[in-house]
Amino acid sequence: MENYVITISRQYGAHGRSVAQKLSEILDIAFWDRDIVEGAAARMGKTIHSVGDLDEQEMSAYRSALRPSKPNRASYSISDELFDTESSIIRDAAALDSCIIVGRCGDYILRDHPRRLSVYLYADTEKRIEYCMSSFELNEKAARKKVRVIDRARFNYHRRYTAGLSERDLQDMMLDTGRFGVERTAEIIAEAVRRLFF
Repeated sequence: MENYVITISRQYGAHGRSVAQKLSEILDIAFWDRDIVEGAAARMGKTIHSVGDLDEQEMSAYRSALRPSKPNRASYSISDELFDTESSIIRDAAALDSCIIVGRCGDYILRDHPRRLSVYLYADTEKRIEYCMSSFELNEKAARKKVRVIDRARFNYHRRYTAGLSERDLQDMMLDTGRFGVERTAEIIAEAVRRLFF
């Protein structure tokens, strides 16, 4: 069967990685998440710790918003190099075999892939805050701030590297993981994949 690719964009705390893991099991295909950062570090000759600080989840929303929408030679930074390297890894993964790409503008990088399904996962803010409180042992105030800051950072990261598009602009499906839960969300996506590509 010809390769296909699923890209998953997500709000923080909407269980994107968990859905990707379950979907990977259902469809018996690989999913790429932190592996992309690890691969980029290896290609750049840097440690995972050093590039991890530049990963989109750690990017300052304020700093990102001030950057030009398209990098030019004079403003090209280590963050831009990381994005270009991650983009190459994502394209290589999609060319090699069917797979799931979590985040990192995979929807934009693979927008011309002929067999791509792009999915956006979201959930009610209060449910995402509850997830942060239970997963990271944060109080409500800290969890609320974490959700707000990372959502903003992801929004700005996507806008910077996709010529101003938001994470929702390139999606084929949008699913509320707070309503459906991890397993049912993965099953819904898997059914769409079967109907489209099998």
